Amino acid sequence: MAEVTLKDVARASGCSVATVSRVLAGTRPVGAETARTVREAAARLGYRPNQVARALRSRSTGTVGLVLPQITNPFFPSLVRELEHALHAEGRAVLLADCDDDPLTEAARIGALLDRQIDALLLIPADEHHSRDAVLEAAARVPLVLLDRGCGPGVADSVAVDNAAGMALVLDHLAATGRRRPCFIGAAGTASTAVERRAAYESGAAAFGPQAPGRTELGDFSVAWGRAAVDLLWPARPDAVVCANDLIAVGALQRLRQLGADVPGEVAVTGFDDIPLAGLADPALTTVRQPVPELAAEATRLLTHRPAGFASRRAVRLTPELVVRASSAEGSR
Repeated sequence: MAEVTLKDVARASGCSVATVSRVLAGTRPVGAETARTVREAAARLGYRPNQVARALRSRSTGTVGLVLPQITNPFFPSLVRELEHALHAEGRAVLLADCDDDPLTEAARIGALLDRQIDALLLIPADEHHSRDAVLEAAARVPLVLLDRGCGPGVADSVAVDNAAGMALVLDHLAATGRRRPCFIGAAGTASTAVERRAAYESGAAAFGPQAPGRTELGDFSVAWGRAAVDLLWPARPDAVVCANDLIAVGALQRLRQLGADVPGEVAVTGFDDIPLAGLADPALTTVRQPVPELAAEATRLLTHRPAGFASRRAVRLTPELVVRASSAEGSR
């Protein structure tokens, strides 16, 4: 079947090719009756715009690159879903790349997306320091917004949850439920989420006594690390295990059950992110919920509605929510 062209739509609607083009592209106002006639003719003929030709004319591909540190982390697919919806509403498509937490691979993925002439870039950086050069270079070429993690002040626009506020919610909850000997299982390295959550724990835990800030173990954001870290911390018998994300917390719950610990009667466990797995854990996991739809909406706004000539970098921090579940329930102590 031959491709339906603008000329075909113009002939069927009785309008000029220029008018049809304006209606379908939405570039100029056209009378309501004329617009309706053109759209009905286009729908009847099955007209589909030639995106390649449109990109050549406008020098815009209508695509946004999105680079993730690790797609296997369950937090990121939920964010990708919300981003895709938000960008689709703006008429943009998403090209996705995974760097497997490696800054060198990340730089290569960014370069490949730029070579594909993307209009803009969203990035969750693998490392606060080692990702910076690639981010700065990309930000000089296309609009760029950092998500969830940062690369230091002034590098690019960014939107993330307030990690310090989230950790304060956890510690306040533990204190209110009578916990006195918390410990922390986090991630090593310089990803900003790891650094900020660890720093917030160490600062807030001082209220539990001089030893509490030092009761920390650092590995990575994984279930396996959560299990292994419990073996390191459990001999000191903490009454609360504060985890830097939900994957760590699920691993900690698994290992504590294997050791015969009573959760939450003997020890509370908390996470961060509120991935779907958190509510399915046994017991269900108390955690900090990230406002994922708002993260996606704000990132899209920063990306697509930057004021002309606006040079300063914008850093948006969103308010988290504590979701209390059975893993820290006060009545079980």
